[in-house]
Amino acid sequence: MKAIACEGLRKHYRVKVRRGFFNHEYSVIKALDDVSLEVERGVIFSLVGPNGAGKTTMVKVLSTLLIPDAGRAEVGGYDVVRQANRVREIIGLVLAPDKGFYARLTGLENLIYYGRLYGLSKEESTRRAKELLDLTGLGEDGMRLFEEYSLGMRAKLSIAKALINKPEIVFLDEPTIGLDPLSARRIRQLIKDLAAKGMTVFMTSHNMWEVENLSNTVTVIKSGRIVAVGSPSELKERLKLSYRIEVEIIADKAPDMNQPVSIGERGYPVVTMTTNKPSEDLVRVIDEIRGMGYLIGMVRVQEPSLEEVLTQVLSR
Repeated sequence: MKAIACEGLRKHYRVKVRRGFFNHEYSVIKALDDVSLEVERGVIFSLVGPNGAGKTTMVKVLSTLLIPDAGRAEVGGYDVVRQANRVREIIGLVLAPDKGFYARLTGLENLIYYGRLYGLSKEESTRRAKELLDLTGLGEDGMRLFEEYSLGMRAKLSIAKALINKPEIVFLDEPTIGLDPLSARRIRQLIKDLAAKGMTVFMTSHNMWEVENLSNTVTVIKSGRIVAVGSPSELKERLKLSYRIEVEIIADKAPDMNQPVSIGERGYPVVTMTTNKPSEDLVRVIDEIRGMGYLIGMVRVQEPSLEEVLTQVLSR
């Protein structure tokens, strides 16, 4: 059984558009337009796309906060409309990091409160809350009032709240937004650890480096429709994006070669080329250099980024 499965999901909004000072008309926004996808258990699944593409709407439908206009979706084997309460029992959710907390309670007290809502005893809720404060890097800050928290601290507390019930599936909408580099690194490692323990992570992000380094599967959504699905490496291979190869030659001057040669940062000549077949071309260049009697210094292969994938897919 898939962790998440949906077919033909639609969610349209009717919005008012002003036309002049007194006049207006209504327009329909297709936030989700016949979306179908599947998510395996125990993976990190990323939904990416431009602002307004439908990412947050998708998260809200799957977490039972919105009812779709058409189609069906199951989370953990439960229908998100007919069995919404069962879905809520097995998921964790992070949306806006500053929502859903009580300002005059401490971070610890907020977590204990949510633990009690999930049916944990006072002792178990307290133990779990302290454990999550340490896990997300809040530690002693758990004794401070929520109203004193920075955006980054609120983001970490949101993730702690999403994990209070030990969910099977967790939805993270921009999980590292507002975090400093060290905190973001800690949260990324936490996401990896959760998936390694069997939890399914469904996340959205505009940080393509983060998505590329975390995700097993990436789905690109544009104007409410899925336009590409695959692992980061599969998407790059499918689009035949170019790799950049640099091979340093231990020599006093640049040899005569078919590829461009420039002086590198260490003062040696460096052969540079772009290719869709990095393994084959790298071997060919190295063999050519060695055939001329030169030694090889540093070798660097720079693969295309997921940002390039997203740019190319969305420009179609």
